[in-house]
Parts: sequence; C-alpha cells; structure tokens
Amino acid sequence: MIELRTPAEIEQFRPVGRFVAETLETLRHETKVGTNLLAIDRRAHELIRKAGAESCYIDYHPSFGASPFGKVICTSVNDAVLHGLPHDYDLRDGDLVTLDFAVSLNGWVADSAVSFVVGTPREEDLALIDTTERALAAAIDAATVGNRTGDISAAIAAVAHAEGLRINTDFGGHGVGREMHGDPHIANDGRPGRGFPLKPGLVVAIEPWFLQTTDELVTDPDGWTLRSADGSRGAHSEHTIAITEDGPIVLTDRSGL
Repeated sequence: MIELRTPAEIEQFRPVGRFVAETLETLRHETKVGTNLLAIDRRAHELIRKAGAESCYIDYHPSFGASPFGKVICTSVNDAVLHGLPHDYDLRDGDLVTLDFAVSLNGWVADSAVSFVVGTPREEDLALIDTTERALAAAIDAATVGNRTGDISAAIAAVAHAEGLRINTDFGGHGVGREMHGDPHIANDGRPGRGFPLKPGLVVAIEPWFLQTTDELVTDPDGWTLRSADGSRGAHSEHTIAITEDGPIVLTDRSGL
C-alpha cells in the first residue's frame, strides 16, 4: 500500500533524516586505509545507541537473505555494491567503499548511501561514483508533483546510459515510512509518464547503483553481499526524499554538514 504523509508528518521525518546524514558523514570521515569493516559497524552501533534510534538492518530477514542481517550498516567494497555484510577486512589503499545505512527514530525511517574511495583513487572509480551522484540529482529533480515514478527511473537511466553503463533493475528505490521498505518500487530504469503518480506526501528512497562493465550480480557465500558477476567495481548513492507541492525535500541531505 502506498501511503501519503501530511506536512506535519514530513516534518517528523527530519530528525531521522538528519541523524542518518550525520552518521554517514561521521563514518565517511573516520573510514580510512586500515579501517576494519567490523569497526565501522561497531561505530555505527554506538551512534545508534547514543541517539536512541533503532537499526532497520540487524533483524532484517527478507526472502532473498540467507538469515537475519545481524549488523547495523551495509559495507560494500570494490566489486560488492549492495547489502555488503560487514566482516573482518581491513580496507586497503584504493578500495571503493559504499556505506548504506537505515534507522528508525521516533517511529520514522530514513535510508541513505554514499560511495567513496579510501587512499589513492582510480579515475574510473571516481567517475563511477560521480555518475551515481549525478543520476541521484537528476532523479530528485524529476521527483515533482505531476510526474510519475517512471520519470524518476528514466532520469536515472539517462545519466547511466550516457556513460555507457548497463542497468540492473532487480534492486532500486522504494517507499519509506514506519518501515524501511514499502511501495512504490522505483527502478533505476523506466519510461517517462509511466508508473505511480507522484503526489504531495510521498516519501521515497531513491538509490541509483551501477557496475562498471556489467548489470549482473552474484551473491557471496555469506548469503547477503551482492557483487558484480565479472569482478568490476560498483558504486551506490541514495537519499530519502519527501515530495511536496513546493518541490522535493532531501531529508538525508549531507551537503551542509
């Protein structure tokens, strides 16, 4: 079921959106060459406890997951792009890292992701990250009253296709509210003018993610981490936004932090 929020309820999303944004900025700043993925998870857990928030991941067990996730943040490295289960790995120079984080605070959920390189970056990695960020910006621009979910999807795809990237539509954006995942699904490719009409009060997470040379995924033995089928690297950018009569509000905006 697709739920629309009142202006007062959208205001109630702001604290959780800000907390998610601040946490990702803190973790991004603290994550360096040599940082262990389990240490990132412990630090995120610490910040969640201090804020009085609740993890959306730790008990998460959808049909595609082998078991409850058991951690509070997704840490995807290099050819891993989604659902990266934190494990005992020290980051190396040049690693491409994606942190994906969702929590509930005061009964409302926000979800966001950021990709970055630790140490010395490769130009092709920076270009891929930039493409996801530009696709996310284009999608947000398209998230206006009167458009449809297909317009958001088409905006993402236009940026990716201009860079010659292939798009996997198995995992994409989604509604956000009291739970982490809800309707509507927002694929990273689609046709303008199709899909659910965008109305004031719709709150969604938009999340373009791309792989450098494929659109095929394989699952790690951990039952969660999704990697490119050919070993090429991936990047992922995500924001939770609210659609209003005055335009989209980026609830997880990190630009002013």
